Amino acid sequence: MRTGYFHAIGGAAGDMIMAAMVDAGLSLDALKAELAKLQVTGYTLSAEPVQRRHIHATLITVDVVEAYPGLRSLNGQLKLVRESILPDHIKERGETIFRRLAQAEGKVHGVAPEKVRFHELGVVDTVIDVMGAVIGMELLGLEAVYSSPLPAGSGAIETEHGTYHLPAPATLELMAMAGAPLRGERREAGSGKQGGVEGSHIPPPTSHFSFEQTTPTGAAILTTLATFEQPSLYLERIGYGAGNNDMPHVPNVLALWLGNSENIGASRPSGAAPLLLVETNIDNMSPEVSAYVMERLLDLGALDVWFTPIQMKKNRPAITLSVLCPAELESTVVETVFRETTTLGLRVQPVTRLEAGREQVQFDSSLGAVRVKLKYFNGKAVSLAPEYEDCRRVALGKGISLAEVYRVVSQEAARRLLK
Repeated sequence: MRTGYFHAIGGAAGDMIMAAMVDAGLSLDALKAELAKLQVTGYTLSAEPVQRRHIHATLITVDVVEAYPGLRSLNGQLKLVRESILPDHIKERGETIFRRLAQAEGKVHGVAPEKVRFHELGVVDTVIDVMGAVIGMELLGLEAVYSSPLPAGSGAIETEHGTYHLPAPATLELMAMAGAPLRGERREAGSGKQGGVEGSHIPPPTSHFSFEQTTPTGAAILTTLATFEQPSLYLERIGYGAGNNDMPHVPNVLALWLGNSENIGASRPSGAAPLLLVETNIDNMSPEVSAYVMERLLDLGALDVWFTPIQMKKNRPAITLSVLCPAELESTVVETVFRETTTLGLRVQPVTRLEAGREQVQFDSSLGAVRVKLKYFNGKAVSLAPEYEDCRRVALGKGISLAEVYRVVSQEAARRLLK
């Protein structure tokens, strides 16, 4: 599965997302050609190499020379996207992002999304940022998109509505709507001062330590299209998208890890290796021996061993011993069962096993870090299960019931991981 992971080192903004993709190999000409299908004129899109704290990155600039007043409303943005000649699934993703932006702004200002009048957001460069991100992911062939927690920033910025403390209210609403993780500000060790990061996207208005690291546009794109977990990847390329300003301690970049997660979370094909089911009925063996036989068979490479209670001749309680194993272990399993049990005969038959994909991820719940096992079908996560040992550790450490830990972790993980 072609997968991308956005690592918000210095920040996340719409142009930084596009820049990271271009730096990772996306053709700027191909991106421009697809954006031209929006039929928006009066802007130029350019890319240039820059350095951010000695990291080579790409800076994307959208220069707007013609205003589009109609784009200051949600209906205007949706109309523009719908009337384009882009593929329908690209239009749908773009519309979803614009609706989320309007919903967040509407909640902040107490109006319906359709009544929102965009200010900083409702301009051509925002439309290009949003649709450029969606188009870029399509051109890169990304089947799954992930993101790190987004940095909150610190201080305040001046807007048309006045002075806002950071993160911007719309950014916070977008993060809350998605249940996405927000990373707190960094502090310079030993100084007690805010430090380490500075204007990742918008220049500081008054204070050296005021900076907007995650913009509403960046938050809308990633909370709509990405899952906030770090995936397992076979890495191929890394790209870095630069913010407008350099920073004294942290590179002002958004990294994009591109790779392949084939066989990681993908459904496993059936019949890839022949399997055998070896069974026998036993009514005259000690339970201690049964436990020992299970351990031996699993140590020898059996895929699964289980006992089923049955009733045999003369109403004797008995068990069926079942062993699932690769075909090449047939002789080893048969010899072990005959040697270690009282049975006089075995049933052996070929079987087909269909396996769901699975992946174990580290999930930061409100109760602490817990490993969670994800189950996939056709490449999509369909269910999950917290790991018992981690839940047990949390329950003992916090003095709450194991059932409560399972409930909290399952609900929080489902909101973030099952999309």
